[in-house]
Amino acid sequence: MLKQILRGVAAGAAGTTALNAVTYLDMVLRGRGASSTPEESVRRLAAKAGLSVPGDEEKRSNRESGAGALLGMVTGVTVGAAYGAARAAGWRPSTPVAALVSGLAAIAAASLPMASMGVSDPREWTRSDWLSDLIPHLAYGLTTATTYATTTEDD
Repeated sequence: MLKQILRGVAAGAAGTTALNAVTYLDMVLRGRGASSTPEESVRRLAAKAGLSVPGDEEKRSNRESGAGALLGMVTGVTVGAAYGAARAAGWRPSTPVAALVSGLAAIAAASLPMASMGVSDPREWTRSDWLSDLIPHLAYGLTTATTYATTTEDD
C-alpha cells in the first residue's frame, strides 16, 4: 500500500505542476492577474489559529503569497496520495475516469475549505471564473492519472 501511496504523491506533484502551468498560461494569454484567494486563505487560517503573519506589510504579503502557494502544493500532493491509496484499496477506473475524479477531487479539496472560511463562494462564480478553475484542475487530474498509470505495473 505504501508503494501505491508514494506513486500517488509523485503523480499528484506532477499534476500540481500541470495545474500551475495551465493557470500561468491562462494568465499570459488573457492578461489576467493572479488569484488572491490563496493569500486570503492563509490570512484566515492564521486568524483562526490566533496567529499573525510576521513582518512589515511587504514581508507579510510575501509570506502570505509563499504560504498560499505551498497550500496549493500540499493539496495537490495530498489528493495524489489519496488517489494512490484508492488504487491500493482496489479502485481500478479507466484513465479518463480517474482523471475526471482526480480533477474534481482537487477542485473540492481546494474550494471547500475556502468556501467554509468565506474566502470564496463558488455559487457566485461567473462562467469565466469556473473555466479558470475547472480547466487547470482537469489538467491536474489528467496528469495525475496518466503519471500514476505510466509509473506502475499492475498493482
